[in-house]
Amino acid sequence: MSAPQSQPQATRDPRDELPEHLPALRAFAISLTRNVAVADDLVQDTIVKAWTNFDKFTEGTNLRAWLFTILRNTFYSDKRKHRREVPDPEGVHAASLFVKPAHDGRMAFTDFSAAFDQLSPEHREVLILVGASGFAYEDAAVMMGVAVGTVKSRANRARARLAELLHLEKGEEMFSGVDGQTLAVMSRSGMTPA
Repeated sequence: MSAPQSQPQATRDPRDELPEHLPALRAFAISLTRNVAVADDLVQDTIVKAWTNFDKFTEGTNLRAWLFTILRNTFYSDKRKHRREVPDPEGVHAASLFVKPAHDGRMAFTDFSAAFDQLSPEHREVLILVGASGFAYEDAAVMMGVAVGTVKSRANRARARLAELLHLEKGEEMFSGVDGQTLAVMSRSGMTPA
């Protein structure tokens, strides 16, 4: 009696996987653009580009990394095209409004958001990819088109700058004292800090 031969496992069509990656793409787009409406447009552009270029996707490779690379490249291409445009003042007034936080977690997150906004786009990008999205340095390096050492260096400098902006002592946790429920909500929103 011979052993049954294993059947080759059917691979999923990457088009069927696209919806699974939308929340992560949207969170990454928001971190880059700092504007929800612009981020949604960026995600839509990314999906259209991916859909029309699936013939260039190598089956068996990391679809999420491929999509993040398309999104990132689209963002920086658009940024170069619009460099000479006058920024849209939308949100200027809203950013100046202040609401007293309901609890320490919200205050910590507000402080974090304000400090995160002060980071350079490169530092925000690396913290979102490596920290919040959980990509390995190697994957982030491919997506960003730089060496792994550059990603590690940027991540280290970004974390140090963030700690400096938050006036943290060496070794102090960014969200020490924040309850688990608050961190869970932040995680579900795609905004857990790196």
